[in-house]
Amino acid sequence: MSKTIVFVTGNAKKLEEVIAILGKNFPRDITSRKIDLPEYQGEIDDICKDKCRAAARIVNGPVVVEDTSLCFNAMNGLPGPYIKWFMEKLGVDGLPKMLAAWNDKSAQAVCTFGYCDGDPDGDVSIFRGITDGVIVNPRGTREFGWDACFQPVGYDKTYAELPKDIKNQISHRSKALTEMKNYFCNNLV
Repeated sequence: MSKTIVFVTGNAKKLEEVIAILGKNFPRDITSRKIDLPEYQGEIDDICKDKCRAAARIVNGPVVVEDTSLCFNAMNGLPGPYIKWFMEKLGVDGLPKMLAAWNDKSAQAVCTFGYCDGDPDGDVSIFRGITDGVIVNPRGTREFGWDACFQPVGYDKTYAELPKDIKNQISHRSKALTEMKNYFCNNLV
């Protein structure tokens, strides 16, 4: 019998989206648990690995953590993994203003999931998804982070304006979860 994986999040919308993207054929059960983890600094993968190990120490079992970054190309990848703090201080309306002095409004939405089998000193598997887009003045609902100001390449709507099923097919989170699903479906973990 496979162990349940604890997805460390207190965000009900994020949990809903993850379960919808993984679908019914995901070979493990996913539950969630809100855990206040330290806010690590560094490169995207290192932050995710540190968060995953810290969560494994608390849960004492298999865990999945997520770290999301919004990387402005004009700013050499900033705010990147620190987007949470920029959102708290500036809100979704302030993000496009950060790029007012640049012609380049391109950005990458990066989602990184880390999985640990429960051994906080063991390996952490990393699954990443990247979606290219542009930063625009907010459009659509404002219920999910910076979705209202991120318009993926090839679309004339922001994440917030897209129907959920379309967003869940093209998003950075969807791409990372597809990698994770393939890993679990093709390996006995």
